[in-house]
Amino acid sequence: MQITGAVLETTGAGAPFTRSHPFTVGPLELDPPGPGELLVRIEAAGVCHSDLSVVDGNRVRPMPMLLGHEASGIVEQLGDGVTDLAVGTRVVMTFLPRCGDCDGCRTDGRLPCEVGSAANGAGTLVGGGMRLHRDGEPVHHHLGVSGFATHAVVHRTSVVPVEADVPPDIAALLGCAVLTGGGAVVNAGRPAPGERVIVVGLGGVGMAALLVAVALGHEVVGVDAVPGKLDLARELGAADARSPQDAMADAALRAPVVIEAAGSARAFETAFALTAPGGTTVTVGLPALDARASLAPLTFTAEARTVIGSYLGSAVPSRDIPRYVDLWRSGRLPLERLVSSRIALDGIEAAMDRLADGGELRQLIEFEASGTETT
Repeated sequence: MQITGAVLETTGAGAPFTRSHPFTVGPLELDPPGPGELLVRIEAAGVCHSDLSVVDGNRVRPMPMLLGHEASGIVEQLGDGVTDLAVGTRVVMTFLPRCGDCDGCRTDGRLPCEVGSAANGAGTLVGGGMRLHRDGEPVHHHLGVSGFATHAVVHRTSVVPVEADVPPDIAALLGCAVLTGGGAVVNAGRPAPGERVIVVGLGGVGMAALLVAVALGHEVVGVDAVPGKLDLARELGAADARSPQDAMADAALRAPVVIEAAGSARAFETAFALTAPGGTTVTVGLPALDARASLAPLTFTAEARTVIGSYLGSAVPSRDIPRYVDLWRSGRLPLERLVSSRIALDGIEAAMDRLADGGELRQLIEFEASGTETT
């Protein structure tokens, strides 16, 4: 079938992307789903820093690639062997498939799936195949999703079904921002009831971490360099919100659990400095490959510190997504507040520029849009 998608032609293009034009938005051919796969009509897709890191070259991926890894949609066709889903079901698409059998999957989310990671690195689906083509040439899949398109073929292990009352925008956010940010708190940091949690970096993932921590009854402090994000953090229930400079200047402002969600060495150093003795620093950001941080090794011993890396929030999507849905449904997790802009697919390059500037939380591509960008 013919679909419309945003193909990244080359990685490492310079900003502004509205001038370098690394994307081509246009028609592609999409094969039917193979065994263990399904066809999904995309309803909404989030624009995430992990997408930007491929565009700007911080993450090397095979090109050309149909980008987008955080999305939701409706199942339209089932491949052979998919018997536990029905056509018409809304699904959350997640960027780390879990086979359930490898050594990584046996760590209960602590390590990524080995099979899914290999497929993601190769730009294929879990079975090793590619279903996207353009002018007879293959186009790579992005993290098993390729959500910047009207339709996608994905493996069954890349989706989690949700009930019909979960709207497309909420479902899309669950696939990355909430799994990653919320999981950094719930699965990796594991603060004791009522303990203070500090979140460094209030983008989509960091603000999701803040929302989940607030929903679970923690005293939360947000840290970011953008004043508007500090104001929003307070509106969303943070007990306090500080610039990095103000936070570092307050010797009393330390916490048993600190989440680093900015993806920079400096943010990681700030998060570590704000962690209390005996506490845990959780890093979920994805800095550049050559980024280096400076920490005092004595601090680990003298203060009995722990640093944990958490990929996709150490999540098992089929287990964790229903938990977040229940919190959202109860009114305790206002995920709607994470959406800072709603755009059409042809606004993807401008969206990447805004994301690079640091002012956005989550920009959502809505596929019912007319083709004109809106904010």
